[in-house]
Amino acid sequence: MTQGANALAAIVLAAGKGRRMKSPLAKVLHTLAGRPLIHHAVEAARRAGAAPIAVVVGHQAGAVREAFAGDEADLSFPVQAEQLGTGHAASVGLGALGGLSGDVLVLCGDVPLLRDETLEALIRRHRESGAAVTVLTALVEDPSGYGRVLREGGGGGRVAASVEEADATGAQRAVREINSGTYIFDLAFLAGTLPRIRAENRQGEYYLPDAVSMAVAEKKGAEALPAGHPEEALGINDPGDLARAEAILAARGGASS
Repeated sequence: MTQGANALAAIVLAAGKGRRMKSPLAKVLHTLAGRPLIHHAVEAARRAGAAPIAVVVGHQAGAVREAFAGDEADLSFPVQAEQLGTGHAASVGLGALGGLSGDVLVLCGDVPLLRDETLEALIRRHRESGAAVTVLTALVEDPSGYGRVLREGGGGGRVAASVEEADATGAQRAVREINSGTYIFDLAFLAGTLPRIRAENRQGEYYLPDAVSMAVAEKKGAEALPAGHPEEALGINDPGDLARAEAILAARGGASS
């Protein structure tokens, strides 16, 4: 990978068990359009031009790696031995990328419906703005279960913070702009910020969205780009979500992009 201002690496978060899938199979190994969920996320990163890619594994780590057998030249598989939150997972992934410079995409292994043009727009917004972090959001009718992106003035203003649902106030839970879990960070900013995130929340976890709030507080720049299609933010948490994603891909013609 060539380092520099336009260099792009990626971290794909894929360590969770996925208990709500009600299956012994790791969530990211469930198939969508004939391929494991994790393939959709990794291929999205590849098509965006990211390399290398750190796939953070945990539950059934060996099986997740085996899903890429023969197609892993640009991949590493750092292990998150304890699931201590998305901030901790990102730190594990960042450690596998070494001393790279440039930007880093952070994707979720269970969010398979991202379009290529959406990631391209996210990268472009991030680089044109010079922000430390740009988060992909979505405006949805029912935001329950997702973190919220808060803006100044309560509407279309600048990003003010990102808050997880468990820690949100009643008014914040009424916000319909959700955090999709897809980000692009200035790599140096992320490396300097992750060690400062604290697990001072109801879940007792290290939240990656806290990095957005820290960028705002420290005037480093935080941007948010709403996805053109809210369905792109769909996370696969249970069999119903998987069936919905299958229907969406079928309507697109079978391609995740």
